[in-house]
Amino acid sequence: MSLLGTVIKKGLEWNQLLLDSPIDAVPAQREQLKSLLSTAKDTAIGKYYDYAGILDSKNPEEVFRKRVPLVDYHQMHSRWWRQQERYPDITWPGHPDFFALSSGTTGKKSKRIPITADFIESMRDVGKSMVRALPDYNLPETLYESEILMLSSSADLRESKHGYRMGEISGINVSNFPGWYDMFYRPGKEIAAIDDWDERCAAIVKKAPEWDIGAICGIPSWVLLLLRSIITEHRLETIHDIWPSLEVYASGGVAFETFRADFDAVTARPLIIMDTYLASEGFFAYTTSPDRMDMRLALVHGYYYEFIPFDERGVDETGQILDEPMCVSIGDVKQDQDYVLVVSSCSGAWRYIIGDTIRFTSIDPHDIVITGRTKFFLNVVGSQLSEEKLDTGILATSENFNVSINEYMVAAMQDETGEYLHHWIVVTDDHIEDEVAFAKMLDETLQQSNKNYSVARSKALKKVIVRAITKEQYYDYLDGQKKKGGQVKTPKVMTEDKMRALMETLNA
Repeated sequence: MSLLGTVIKKGLEWNQLLLDSPIDAVPAQREQLKSLLSTAKDTAIGKYYDYAGILDSKNPEEVFRKRVPLVDYHQMHSRWWRQQERYPDITWPGHPDFFALSSGTTGKKSKRIPITADFIESMRDVGKSMVRALPDYNLPETLYESEILMLSSSADLRESKHGYRMGEISGINVSNFPGWYDMFYRPGKEIAAIDDWDERCAAIVKKAPEWDIGAICGIPSWVLLLLRSIITEHRLETIHDIWPSLEVYASGGVAFETFRADFDAVTARPLIIMDTYLASEGFFAYTTSPDRMDMRLALVHGYYYEFIPFDERGVDETGQILDEPMCVSIGDVKQDQDYVLVVSSCSGAWRYIIGDTIRFTSIDPHDIVITGRTKFFLNVVGSQLSEEKLDTGILATSENFNVSINEYMVAAMQDETGEYLHHWIVVTDDHIEDEVAFAKMLDETLQQSNKNYSVARSKALKKVIVRAITKEQYYDYLDGQKKKGGQVKTPKVMTEDKMRALMETLNA
């Protein structure tokens, strides 16, 4: 038995007993809002909306909701964050040292989200809360002496002429690791700073035999690709041949279930999967139980949440937010109801619509699952298919056909006669002998699980087409779009124009 590992494990157990106590969500969130308003009351946005007056009101939550408008990224950026790039004290005191480029994009069209020192500290605090849950997993002592591989975007941040640095949020986090992280963090800051994804992966593959990895963090598609490369390069049966201490995989960014079978195929024993809700806008939730994939909402870490019902009370038939949607605080949410998440945070985001939809699986405590993105809601002809329903349909159909499908893209399109159809591109290295039969079963599965889709199929939606492509074709497409690695996630629901462009690329 490892002495150091035993000491660390026992320390975490005592820490959990001493520090983890039930959180009364309603007063906790009320205090979060008051703290945020108090800190930002002398900023430009605080003066404009009179945060001081909101604080002095009898019901700050209600007045805040009435006085401060809901905004998406484009509204927040055009009015406030664009000024924050140049001037201090716009939406948060001081000037942010970093701006996160969301979705792995670069250039003028990138979303630039301010990353303040308080925001970085808040993400660390959520991480500490996640670590305090580890004793519930009964992990072996050896894990606590092993190393953590974090497959992030590049930590080589770009300098702005206005004095801040830019990069994806995972790269910003890595660049801010304290020196003592070097003891267990892999691949290390030198390799993490390699800008080119393929070069960075090659360096990790080469160094892999020198490390004792016990946990891995990253987006499933890219982690899986890396593990396969290591196995191939070093002629292994499974990744456990080289990293016997590997026990934990912290997933994030996309739903994990479509990847589970492929992870089982590259490991000698199943990994413990911990899901995380870590975005450019914040670290909002984390798994706390070894037998569940839902996540505990971070209620006391610098975020104030609001929730828009993802139904006729909050969105239109295409999933777009209504002009005056219902919007509730934590005390009024219902279990098993889908909501669009709205957040105000210590990054200087105020009533910011993230674009994610969540569902509460529990109210005491407040546990959630991510059900999709509002822009990945497929409803051109009334099918009302959320990302969660699309995933469920693909998973059930692929299991029936005994094939592995992690990634897919789908779009509602019109054929030459003007009839609507759903065109699917599925990514697999397994052979689908009969794509027509696959499409038929996928269609039937979705009809059985979703009455709105079934109605659409009896009326405007006339056909379902499936085309399978290899993972090599898929990665070539991503490479051509400059969308490889890091935090990159391919949209599962595409517009007709983007799907036609993808099809042209595949046919070239």
